[in-house]
Amino acid sequence: MTDQNGMIDIHVMGKQYKVPEGLTILTAMEYCGYRITRGCGCRAGFCGACATIYNLKDDPQLKYALACQKTVEPDMYLVQIPFFPARKAIYDLEKLHPEGEQVLALYPDLIKCFGCNNCTKTCPQEMEVMWYMSDALRGDIMEVANKSFDCVMCGLCAARCPQGLAHYNIALLCRRLYGRFLAPNSQHLDDRIAEIEAGRYDAELEKLRTMDGAELRRLYAQRDIEPAY
Repeated sequence: MTDQNGMIDIHVMGKQYKVPEGLTILTAMEYCGYRITRGCGCRAGFCGACATIYNLKDDPQLKYALACQKTVEPDMYLVQIPFFPARKAIYDLEKLHPEGEQVLALYPDLIKCFGCNNCTKTCPQEMEVMWYMSDALRGDIMEVANKSFDCVMCGLCAARCPQGLAHYNIALLCRRLYGRFLAPNSQHLDDRIAEIEAGRYDAELEKLRTMDGAELRRLYAQRDIEPAY
């Protein structure tokens, strides 16, 4: 409940605090005096570093969010997990083959998935994690790469998996295999590389190198930016 001063009660690691209504979890923790050096990342909702587990008073069901996105609620109980010790295979991408057997060789635990769907329920990006794990089991690397494209590697799916799978690392392997071996070549990228190698932008780059800091900052502030909506 919000008091007359616009403050609400939250609990961080079991300790109660009063914070202004409307803050994100991340800023609320800093308001409480926590100096966050891990688990803060980009602070804009895209890197997955601020994975947070929480529940609400008298509601034992665990909920999941990124602390830079989710705003605090009255009587919220918070725990951050900026790192989850999921297994990560070590490999040389250039020595791999874009085949389902390769994925299973590096992550044999994948066959233990029994479709409980906890991973999907946990994902703060609302992705169908279980479905692309099924694609990985079938060896459909392209489907895994496409469906997991928005993964921010927060680790919450692995934290909730009863079989101990590292969904986000499996998906990362598939995206790497797809990007290296299966994705079609981009003609406009090839064209731009050819232009760079031919020296088309050398004069412009030299002009930027000799420009003073104030002018560089002015140009940077005036650059074209794609709208965020």
